Amino acid sequence: MSALFRRSANRTFRYVLAAVALAAAGGLTGLLVYQRVPFGTRQLEEVAQPVQFDHRHHVVDDAIDCRYCHQGAERGASAGIPSTALCMNCHAQVWNKSPRLEPVRASYFTGRPIDWVRVHQLPDFVYFNHSIHVHKGIGCETCHGRVDRMPAIHQEAPLTMGWCLSCHRDPAPNLRPPEAITAMGWVPDKDPVLLGQELMKKYDVHTRVSCTTCHR
Repeated sequence: MSALFRRSANRTFRYVLAAVALAAAGGLTGLLVYQRVPFGTRQLEEVAQPVQFDHRHHVVDDAIDCRYCHQGAERGASAGIPSTALCMNCHAQVWNKSPRLEPVRASYFTGRPIDWVRVHQLPDFVYFNHSIHVHKGIGCETCHGRVDRMPAIHQEAPLTMGWCLSCHRDPAPNLRPPEAITAMGWVPDKDPVLLGQELMKKYDVHTRVSCTTCHR
């Protein structure tokens, strides 16, 4: 009886198996790479907001401290978004007739909050608390970048697990004194290594690499 398949079918089948294995490995590698490049992490991607807000003007020209608007940064897990009433503390008198601020005025008088678009988003399975980082000496610039140079806020850091762990393994280089927490472009006035060691003792900072630190 003649064979059902030709002898060359064995070779073809091996090629197919190799192609499937390579495709699976390539697909997995592609996903891993995608999660680590700026396109996948959404770094440097300007996010359109319902109201044009220029951090450069408010931080540099008006010298407004980060914590004036993001009051939750020192108190809880979320830094928070300022209420329209807080915005109107200034804009009831400054640019109070500007067409660009019409959504702000409408929100204030109607009580309906502005639908700001979130820029920094961690997965739901990641626990992050702003207050503990602030009180342990981590500056705003460390994670959010030079917001004083951003016309529109974008995500500066990758916010990947590896990026977070690099700091958790060696936090000293990222620590600052309390008065420099919100400073942009801060440079230590003494040896950075020595200062980092001093601040680790002062803040009682330890390496944190256990799973339960961020996954609870």
